[in-house]
Amino acid sequence: MEATEIYLSRPHPCDYLPQREARMLFLAPDLELSMADYSHLVAKGFRRSGRLVYRPHCSLCQACVSVRVPVHRFRPDRSQRRCLQRNQDLELIALPAQFRDEHYDLYLRYLKARHPGGGMAESTPEDYTDFLICSWCDTLFYEFRLRDRLMAVAVVDLLDNGLSAVYTFFDPDHPRRGLGTYAILTEIEAARRMGLDYLYLGYWIAACDKMAYKNHFQPLEYYTDGRWLPIPSPTINPRSRP
Repeated sequence: MEATEIYLSRPHPCDYLPQREARMLFLAPDLELSMADYSHLVAKGFRRSGRLVYRPHCSLCQACVSVRVPVHRFRPDRSQRRCLQRNQDLELIALPAQFRDEHYDLYLRYLKARHPGGGMAESTPEDYTDFLICSWCDTLFYEFRLRDRLMAVAVVDLLDNGLSAVYTFFDPDHPRRGLGTYAILTEIEAARRMGLDYLYLGYWIAACDKMAYKNHFQPLEYYTDGRWLPIPSPTINPRSRP
């Protein structure tokens, strides 16, 4: 990857840990990346939101840890096998990344049920598209359907060595199905079928309950000091500081 400018954001309130400030390293949003460049950045702990490629860079906190699942070593546990059985009636459809009214309507229902009061719950179609789709990125939208009913959508980027889970939203009226878990299990299997090595799950924060689900996909590797290492315990963040 050719050298490029990386910027540092101003301090802002952390979205995950109360009473902390966060800063981000980010690339210029108008930069056109190749998929090889983007794959390299994800392997270095970066992630994207729309066209913005970023990585946490907080001077007093290192709680955000980039994690990935080595898909060829993953085996579902008992709870995950039950989740697979509960959802075996769903049809999986892979679609190119583009705006669809049906997806957008489900996205708004999901946000209003799971994140009430959050700014994203009022997303316009433009906000939705800008968040999930990027012109230079090879992105797929995985639909999960129960006959004619759309149950979930999982958005993934195709990398040189894996898939990167961008976002998942699902029907909030079916909590017992575990659709979020099922989407990740499906992504792991999709990466394995493609002959890829990893599913990148973004950032894990041990002290944030919203991130706890990532611990359940073992073995899990975390990125620290320029290396990917196995997480020694699913309950301890090896890089978290008070």
